[in-house]
Parts: sequence; structure tokens; C-alpha cells
Amino acid sequence: MFSLVRKSLLALLVASALGAAGQASAETLINGAGATFPYPIYSKWFSEYAKIDRSVKFNYQSIGSGGGIKQITAGTVDFGASDKFLTDAELKAAPGKLLHIPTVMGAVVVTYNLPGVSGGLKLKSADVADIYLGKITKWNDPRIADDNPGVKLPNEAIVVVHRSDGSGTTSIFTDYLSSVSPEWSSKVGSGASVKWPAGLGGKGNEGVAGQVKNTKNTIGYVELAYAFENKLPYASLMNKSGKFVEPTIKSTSAAAAGAVKHMPADYRISLVNQPGADAYPIVGFTWLLVYEHQKDALKGKKLVEFLKWELHNGQKMAPAMLYAPLPANVVKMVDKTIATIK
Repeated sequence: MFSLVRKSLLALLVASALGAAGQASAETLINGAGATFPYPIYSKWFSEYAKIDRSVKFNYQSIGSGGGIKQITAGTVDFGASDKFLTDAELKAAPGKLLHIPTVMGAVVVTYNLPGVSGGLKLKSADVADIYLGKITKWNDPRIADDNPGVKLPNEAIVVVHRSDGSGTTSIFTDYLSSVSPEWSSKVGSGASVKWPAGLGGKGNEGVAGQVKNTKNTIGYVELAYAFENKLPYASLMNKSGKFVEPTIKSTSAAAAGAVKHMPADYRISLVNQPGADAYPIVGFTWLLVYEHQKDALKGKKLVEFLKWELHNGQKMAPAMLYAPLPANVVKMVDKTIATIK
């Protein structure tokens, strides 16, 4: 009797082990790399999607948009991620037709570490540019003090913090600085990497947030979720309409409201410094970079299924993660684009 029971148990264990091994071998691993800007929500999506389709696993390396563009162009990942849209030259360098798939919108915030100033700082856009140009060097400069009556600004040097890596967040931020400052536009310009006139470098949104958090009298720029996660304050910025606006889901969406009415078919559009009283001035799309023609049919099928899921179900998670969901007309467009991936 015991012998029969033992044999049955052994058979069950062997079958279970074989089944587990079969399941493990059947798992499809999809590799991606790129932007740190959307990393918090991408992590959430990949985690939630794993509960829906247990046959697929996403491995995402948050290395910056520049790294994501390089890796997808080299074909070493299945998808790239960037907050900077690719130039015509960069698209031409890719070995196949590379699609920009917008996923969410986010705000880049100007964050700071000022002892005694826990929040409420207001900054004109031109003043932000002059701080990064090294022209405004003290926190109690009259140009800052005049916009912040009653705020005790220290007579201390401003320590500027910027990204040290190729970054989509930098691309959005420098695009904004170029749009509000002719001097910045002519001397420095915009892009994922620029020659910074002043400051300390930090790698990734995490690196900049860490530098600001750990160094007094600093100013830096990060995606809103990183400021929130690190309990860092962020400034209200004067927008194109002359209003001081806080970065919120509402003001992020307001920035896109007018622009997306004329959304190009390839989704390559800037959302910085948009008109509208409620529009926050430093906003951008973030994109997944995916080849229209997939080398691996199974991976391609799984990737398309995920893209459809994040476009509809995943969007509902965006506000809680401090990202703005895609506008309805953009969702319709992206649906059609995803259908072309084979």
C-alpha cells in the first residue's frame, strides 16, 4: 500500500516538474531599454501584464533615451524607449522601419533643495534659462525674489544639476529652454545631450533627483514622478500665457490639448511651451520604438498584444503614477499604427 502511494506521489512530482520546466521553456522574454522618464509606469505595466499573460516576461533596462535609441538601432533589444523623437537621420540609420508608439505624457519639473523653502517657489521661464546659462547665480537674485514675495531666499550660490547621460528628459527640457530663451537656443540648443554652461551631472532621472536631494541650494530637472517619489518640491513656472502653473495631470493634459488636434501620423511632435492659461510649459510624450516588421514572429505577436493592452487598460493606471493618459484621438491613431506591426 505504502509502495503504491509512494509511486503515485513520485509520478505526480515528476509530472509537476516536467510541467514547470515546459512552462519555463515556453516563456517569451522581450527585452527593452531606454528612457528613465517613464520607468515608474513601465515597471507597473510590466508587473501587471505578467499577471494577465504568464507566458511573456519583459526585461527593461532604464538607461536613458540615448542608450535606448542606440540599442534598438543596433537590434540588441526588441524595443527601445525614448522621450526624444528620432530625427530623420536617426530613422534612416535604423535597419528597418522604426515606429514611434506614444505611451503616456509627462511633466518635467524644476526641483530644488533650499533650506527653509519647502515649496511654493515661482520661476519665470526666462529666469530658468538664465540660471542654466550661469547668468543668475544667487538664490536671492532680484529676478527670483521679485516673483516670490515673503519667501526667505538665501544669499547662496545656485548649484545647477543636469543629466550626464543621453536623455529624453534633457531633450524636453532643452527644447523648452530654447523656446523661451533666444540666447539658450543660439548658444546651447536642444537635444538629448548638450554642452552645459554650468553645473553638476547626474545619471538618469534617479541621479539628478539624488543630487538635488543630497545637496543644499541645488536646482535640477526631473520627471514629476521622481520628484514626488523623492519628496522633492518643484516650482510653478510661468507659461506662454503669463500664468504661473504647477505641474499636474490636468496642466500636463492642457499642454497637449491644442497640439494633438494636428498630431502628425508619425507622432513626432513637441509639447513644450504650448498656449493656454492652464498649460504647464515643460511637457512631453514618451514613445516606445518598435520595428514595423518583427524578426521573431512570436515576440512580435506578444509585443503587439502588450501594446494593445497598455493603450487601453494601461492608460487607466497613468494618473495614479503621475503621468497623463493619451488623448482619445491619439489612442485611435495609435490603435491603427499598432495594427501595422507584423
